[in-house]
Amino acid sequence: MKVAVFIDGGHLRVLARQAGHRYDPDYIEAVAHACVGGDETLLRVLYYDCAPYRGSPKLPVSGESAAFQGSDDWLKVLAAKPQFAVRLGTLKFRGFEPRRVPIASATLSDEDFKPRFEQKGVDMRLGLDIASYAADRSIDRVILITGDTDCLPVMKLARTAGLQVLLVQFPKQRLARELLWHSDFQKPIDWPRQD
Repeated sequence: MKVAVFIDGGHLRVLARQAGHRYDPDYIEAVAHACVGGDETLLRVLYYDCAPYRGSPKLPVSGESAAFQGSDDWLKVLAAKPQFAVRLGTLKFRGFEPRRVPIASATLSDEDFKPRFEQKGVDMRLGLDIASYAADRSIDRVILITGDTDCLPVMKLARTAGLQVLLVQFPKQRLARELLWHSDFQKPIDWPRQD
């Protein structure tokens, strides 16, 4: 049975870090391979994420410039791994928001606010890729790592086209009921060990 693994990078990153794992290209590769069963042949791993935001917006209280200078080198390393494809959306800066609500009545400082970012284009790219595989039937099964209910329409499309949709579930992860309803199988996966 031919399979492709589709990874919502933002979702996997949060879960892996909550579980105490170092999130790097080698660990992402180990997770992807842990999702593939002995009776399955891996065609490709598609990883969806955004490069870190780079820019210098004004801080909300002092008006000084903040410096966001994340590196996307790790995404290039991941893209070079065998059978991996990296699909990048964009990360948009959407201003600052209070760390606590209600906002304290005392004098505020820049530390009372955190930046807010929004991913753009990731869900669309994931959906288009699954739809493409469903159309040409080059795989038999979609293995999906996500917690995003925005994937429901493409999950339905894949199943209508005759593909099986397998939803990965990590220890202590609670999946939305809607995702469970529109998948054929849920596959519990243990976190791979790190050295």
